[in-house]
Amino acid sequence: MTLVGRYLRAGVIVDGVLEPTHEGTPQGGPASPLLANILLDDLDKELERRGLPFVRYADDFVIFTKSMRSAQRVFASVKRYLTDQLRLVVNQEKSRIVASDGVEFLGFVFRGLRGTINVSDKSTHRFKHRIREITGRSRGISMERRLGELRTYVRGWMGYFGLAAQLKLFARFDQWIRRRIRMCYWKRWRHVRTRRRELIALGVPRRQAIRHAKSRQSYWHMAKTIASGVGLTNKWLQEQGMLSLKSLWAELAPLRRTA
Repeated sequence: MTLVGRYLRAGVIVDGVLEPTHEGTPQGGPASPLLANILLDDLDKELERRGLPFVRYADDFVIFTKSMRSAQRVFASVKRYLTDQLRLVVNQEKSRIVASDGVEFLGFVFRGLRGTINVSDKSTHRFKHRIREITGRSRGISMERRLGELRTYVRGWMGYFGLAAQLKLFARFDQWIRRRIRMCYWKRWRHVRTRRRELIALGVPRRQAIRHAKSRQSYWHMAKTIASGVGLTNKWLQEQGMLSLKSLWAELAPLRRTA
């Protein structure tokens, strides 16, 4: 508690100037989620005692019920518990009763009557945006570094979103990412002689390698063409260090069974 007290009295830096803190906790600081977990631990135990399924992160939580009537009853009782027992202020704007289908929480979205866990559209868009940044053709970095950044991001992203039951989505992501990596290799080779040499080294027949090397099609188009046959195959990309979202998802199966 001494450490918590020091966090609360440490002050905040605003425009480069240290200002004292008289009440509350600074937004984004480590003390805010820590205090939320300390205060709301009693709420967790109360909800578990009632047998209510719920999920909580810091001071954000979702409670599931089987009917609207049950939801209204639980909403009122939990609100009383927070205000009377824990002496906390409930945010009326963020607190509401809704159907589970379509509810977003921490980057996930619940779908259907059973509340199946999916990746939200916003999280999907952010993922694709970051992949485009890593695999951008204009980045002047080596493929080793590019693949290293990709591995780090993909492994961390799947470690978080591996709870989602969306194998088809992750398989589509794999196909899309592989094509972008092939595009980066094609751009990197650039010259006709380099492309021909690299394709032949990968086992592509000489005549086919020459035809592809001389092609004036876009990088994105060629990234799909050279993927066929014995070109830049999935196995070869894996040997270069590329990870598969689908494989990582399969490794996290035990985690989903306990979710």
